[in-house]
Amino acid sequence: MAAEAYSSDLAQVVVLLGAGVVAAPLFKRAGLGSVLGYLAAGLAIGPFGLGVFSDPQAILHVAELGVVMFLFIIGLEMQPSRLWGMRKDIFGLGAFQVIACIAGLTGIGLAFGFPFGPSFVAGTGFVLTSTAIVMQMLQERNALSTLKGQRIVAILLFEDLAIVPLLALVTLVSTGEATTTPMERWTSIGIAIAAVAALILAGRYLLNPFFRLLAASGAREVMTAAALLVVLGSALAMQMSGLSMAMGAFLAGVLLSESSFRHQLEADIEPFRGILLGLFFLGVGMAIDLAVIAANWQIVVAGVVCYMILKALIIYVVARLLRTCHSESFERAVLMAQGGEFAFVLYAAAMSEGVIDAETNAILTATVIISMVLTPLMVILHDRMTPEQEPDTEGLALPENVEGSVLMIGFGRFGQIVSQPLLARGYTLSIIDKDVEFIRDAGDFGFKVFYGDGSRIDILHAAGADTAKAILLMVDDKEAAIKTAEIIKEEFPLVPLLARAYDRGHAIDLIHAGVDYQIRETYESALTFGREVLHVLGEEPEMADQLVEEFRSVDQERFALELVGGIYAGRSLIRGNASPADLVAARTAQERERRAAEQAELKEQPS
Repeated sequence: MAAEAYSSDLAQVVVLLGAGVVAAPLFKRAGLGSVLGYLAAGLAIGPFGLGVFSDPQAILHVAELGVVMFLFIIGLEMQPSRLWGMRKDIFGLGAFQVIACIAGLTGIGLAFGFPFGPSFVAGTGFVLTSTAIVMQMLQERNALSTLKGQRIVAILLFEDLAIVPLLALVTLVSTGEATTTPMERWTSIGIAIAAVAALILAGRYLLNPFFRLLAASGAREVMTAAALLVVLGSALAMQMSGLSMAMGAFLAGVLLSESSFRHQLEADIEPFRGILLGLFFLGVGMAIDLAVIAANWQIVVAGVVCYMILKALIIYVVARLLRTCHSESFERAVLMAQGGEFAFVLYAAAMSEGVIDAETNAILTATVIISMVLTPLMVILHDRMTPEQEPDTEGLALPENVEGSVLMIGFGRFGQIVSQPLLARGYTLSIIDKDVEFIRDAGDFGFKVFYGDGSRIDILHAAGADTAKAILLMVDDKEAAIKTAEIIKEEFPLVPLLARAYDRGHAIDLIHAGVDYQIRETYESALTFGREVLHVLGEEPEMADQLVEEFRSVDQERFALELVGGIYAGRSLIRGNASPADLVAARTAQERERRAAEQAELKEQPS
């Protein structure tokens, strides 16, 4: 009997994996996206398809860990300073959008004649966007690291933070006898705040020593187990305190984002994240209750249409009011128009408080699930309305076991000039770039440039980074250059890394990332230009050379100050053309800024 039960469980696992493996690539190849493939596969094998699974909620409970791990990886890419820089988007844009959507979507229920309590719960649940779907969509569109992607992440973070107060509000609109007292509600909020504070303290003072101790053991499997322990332990702590598991994982990722083990943790978690996130979408597809939809199809259809259209419209208007361009506003509205997985929690709480009954809960749950299913289709429609050119890599060579004295990452104008004295001296170059058209054009001038992303460790190995005498980093994207520099110094610490900087601030960031030498791309050309201007103005060549060398010395002193004190630390060494009165006003303003910054730092320091 036990053997038969085991065989049945194993068969379900095989069917589950098979459905995902078959459906996701087929749908993605057809241009419909992997998310829609998982949802369709879940519907096919669920209770209303082949009936292989009868309890999709059991799958969803396990698969939610995929969302948790996804948020952990996002947190690893989000240093605390970067997160602090997003505070206006999180608490400004995020709060504005959530409050506006709650007000608007609550009005839908009231317009149809429903009482305030059910209308508020139904609308508020739909406000909570699906973190899993939106994050997956952003990742597939390579938009997570972009400015517009970061704004969406900020809104999602605020929605996660809003779960506790929203659950408390559900009891306030209860039409029956509340199961919690005001004191209990305030206690739960206090516990949530204390849990966040405890996690931050543990992450700041315990996690790095913990991973250093484990790394000293040399056991790779122990590091993997420790990574899972940190992610799941943080998620569990947040869940027990009343917050979302995803929020706990995200905070753990942020706290480890500046750790030297960051890339190792990301590599350990990634396989689990991908499998469980796919499982989550399969579970959502299984949870579509066709019987409820068939019995109440008019209400469900009306709810999906009204909620999605109005939510998208409010998101668009909020974005435009905050001076976001039309294309970004429209894309954000399309991506975030659906309800999310946290709506299920809110509706269940409302049912236990007597705000809605079981049938209403089933109808609202079906409405949210259908909106989640429709989102990939809406994104596809959006992309076809505003098509984006995909690079055609046909005929381009990928690096494979390439060996060269020097590895060049990026081969634009700067790299081409650098290559000439190296080639003249007889050094062999391994060159990679991501610009498809440029690679083809470079071939016409006698260069062999491989297509590849320098931030990928496998590409770096294939391009010969481990055997190179030097690696030259010369990509245009500032953020990509910093990320690539960090990866190179961690993976190939003994290979000298030289980088082209875009500007002064970028040069400082590159040094902090570990590069051995950097130079601003316009530095030497600007000095040569300035020397020539002095010649034209009638200065003697010796005087022009002396002035340029004096500036070079002062600039080095200023740069050393800025490395320690930030970009404004060397302002006193800059010669300006303002009048004395202007200088006094400027210095007064600078002093006010400095004092405000010092006060802000004091407030941030733990007491």
